[in-house]
Amino acid sequence: MHRFENKVAIVTGAAGGIGSAIAMRLASEGATVVISDVNLQAAQAVAEGIQEEGGKALAIAADIAQGDACRALVADVAERLGRIDILVNNAGVNRRGNLLALSEDDWHSSFAINLDAMFHLCRAVLPIMIEAGAGAIVNTASQWGLYPAPGHIAYNVTKAAVASFTQNLARDYAPHNIRVNAVCPGEIHTPMLEAGVRRAGKTIADLDRMVPFGRIGKPEEVAALVAFLASDEAAFMCGSLVEITGAQAVG
Repeated sequence: MHRFENKVAIVTGAAGGIGSAIAMRLASEGATVVISDVNLQAAQAVAEGIQEEGGKALAIAADIAQGDACRALVADVAERLGRIDILVNNAGVNRRGNLLALSEDDWHSSFAINLDAMFHLCRAVLPIMIEAGAGAIVNTASQWGLYPAPGHIAYNVTKAAVASFTQNLARDYAPHNIRVNAVCPGEIHTPMLEAGVRRAGKTIADLDRMVPFGRIGKPEEVAALVAFLASDEAAFMCGSLVEITGAQAVG
């Protein structure tokens, strides 16, 4: 498939497990993908991997916890590539702990990265998409934003806000032919997940047994869903919160 020929996509947190899978999927379908991450070296590695496969990618370091960095990222891409058709707000952090265990820094950084960055990036991208007459924004929320898991209040609350942000943005900008949707993953096998599992003294097999489908998800499966939502095949999907969980319920 070549659903994204001649289109430019920005993916934030694109050096991570899900982010890199999204970037590679969009590039494999013809998009020029901007690999944005706070870790430039890791972003460059993803971009080089895409280029080696014949795709088009550009790595740009950005600390999206800072509003100025969000605006500079969008301005840089618009100047260098001339357009922005797709924005995937994927970057996120998971600061664990209940309210009394969580530090104020953890709380504020969770909002800065998981939510405020979307505010700044979308405010910068929307005028470009409005002028072009079309655009697609896909946000990474979480199953836990819909059904909160214990001991993760900062993550749960920010991802719930991402879900609401997505639906609000969709209603406001659907008249401009800009579609805004969110994916809500459950447990996905990423380096971040593996680290958390080790800290909890568990294994991936333990998580697999909790999922009715028999296993946790793969980054490539989330990437396929993001690609669908960003494509013209999802032309009437706007304001949707799409769960991808293997039928797992939050316990």
